[in-house]
Amino acid sequence: MPPIINSDFAAIRRNKVYEDVARQLERLILKKLKPGDKLPSERELSDMLGVSRSSIRDAIRSLELVGMVEPRQGAGTIVKEVTADAVVNPLANALKRKEELVSELLDFRRMLEPPLAARAAAHATADDTSEMEEILDRQEEKLHRGESTISEDTEFHYAVALASGNSVVLKVLDIIMDMLRDSRERSLQVEGRPQKSLTGHRRILAAIKRHDAEAARDAMRRHIEDVEEIVLHK
Repeated sequence: MPPIINSDFAAIRRNKVYEDVARQLERLILKKLKPGDKLPSERELSDMLGVSRSSIRDAIRSLELVGMVEPRQGAGTIVKEVTADAVVNPLANALKRKEELVSELLDFRRMLEPPLAARAAAHATADDTSEMEEILDRQEEKLHRGESTISEDTEFHYAVALASGNSVVLKVLDIIMDMLRDSRERSLQVEGRPQKSLTGHRRILAAIKRHDAEAARDAMRRHIEDVEEIVLHK
């Protein structure tokens, strides 16, 4: 494989960073690399492009969705044989596979998070519920100011998982939430959705504070079904 140097890349604009990174990596793959070659590490790409490693991960994931690269255990990210379909119609291919992935991830959230909410209702301490209340107060304040509430949306779900008393599921939820970042942004831009999200969170918290496991389970299930309806069927 020929050496990859900084001149193979151009400066990245801040808006939609990972998309610019993906385009540059795609050009690199098509012009300079061949099937079986290994991409530089996340750290190397981050240094060369001057962007965060999360942007690098998102870009590589988008290329994985269109079949241009694949992660291999112990070997890094490897260039695949590029098919004509991936080159000619990458966007349609990516959107289809991304929608399938989002659907599966939301389905997994529906399996995972309602039982977590029920556990949180059984195990949450006063400090846990106080933290959730503080998050939702911030979410409401930002909502009234017309600001994005994506970070508070994520924080609340983490807080529920943390209150469940299982540290492993917190790591799993972290991965899912990261992969669903775009769908969360899309759902929270729909008119009325941010307020509906806050209402759903308040309902979940009220059940947890009452230590009503079944109500917490039902409230979380309803909340995720609302998200799924907006993201996949709007």
